[in-house]
Amino acid sequence: MPRIPVLTIDGPSGSGKGTISRAVAERLGWHYLDSGALYRAVGLAAAWEGLDLSDADAVAQCAARTEIRFETAGAGEPHVIVNGKDATRQLRTETAGAAASAIAAHPPVRAALVALQHGFRKAPGLVADGRDMGTVIFPDAPYKVFLTASAAERAKRRYKQLKEKGVSVNLDGLLHEIAARDERDAGRAVAPLKPADDAVIVDSTGTPITEVVEHVLAVVPEKYRLPRQA
Repeated sequence: MPRIPVLTIDGPSGSGKGTISRAVAERLGWHYLDSGALYRAVGLAAAWEGLDLSDADAVAQCAARTEIRFETAGAGEPHVIVNGKDATRQLRTETAGAAASAIAAHPPVRAALVALQHGFRKAPGLVADGRDMGTVIFPDAPYKVFLTASAAERAKRRYKQLKEKGVSVNLDGLLHEIAARDERDAGRAVAPLKPADDAVIVDSTGTPITEVVEHVLAVVPEKYRLPRQA
């Protein structure tokens, strides 16, 4: 039987992967995997346990015992349940993002989450959003996109998102954190952030969301798209 199709959408923090991936998954009628949320969830669970995030083995053991669920209640972002607690809001903070980046550099942690991510590949298809979906987790995916944007643009987006959620944040500080994370993610020895050799590069800088969605959808054959509702 043919493999279940996968569209991978990789890219740096703030490039719009989540927003674009959810919209594309809806247009295709496919399942959606937010791999970043998995790493953020493990980082948060490790913090709850008071673990040292530099202790790869301890964090990997935490990953193996952490229960993570995605619950969709109507339109919008799914809720992420970590060990029975709704951690959706906490997972979107810069602190959680930094923790995810730190533990993602540990091979044992990545190995512990591979099988979980593969489990999201179900019919009729999967849109997988992350940093190594096309290079490591689903290298056989027939459709791959690397979504990017300038660091300044990504900092502005995160600033707006966090302010709308009532989070106190500094734009210059965000820009510094994003630049530092880019360098860390691209330079790590394990699954560095980079486009897959066969990925289509899509730059979302200054481009409306609707246009970016169309650019990404163009990578997938028309036959997979759901009929447009009147």
